[in-house]
Amino acid sequence: MRQTANFRPVGLASMGLGHYAVINSVWDAARTLLHDWPADDGEEYLEAVKACLDAIIGDLPPEHVRAAFIRAAQEAGIAVIEAAD
Repeated sequence: MRQTANFRPVGLASMGLGHYAVINSVWDAARTLLHDWPADDGEEYLEAVKACLDAIIGDLPPEHVRAAFIRAAQEAGIAVIEAAD
């Protein structure tokens, strides 16, 4: 996998009081899931972490990580902000 492994940005709101984040890549998604996530036991959370690992080793395209990351955010009650196409 290319180290950048970018995908269309995903904005997150309220990951803590007044905290916002923009996730642009597999690396950003992995870092956010492992260090900033409010809970680490949801089914979608675990799928998103697995998707990040699979993408890092080259078995999954970044767009699949993005979709898994959004599902995990929804599961955790984190507001997702997506730019219009």
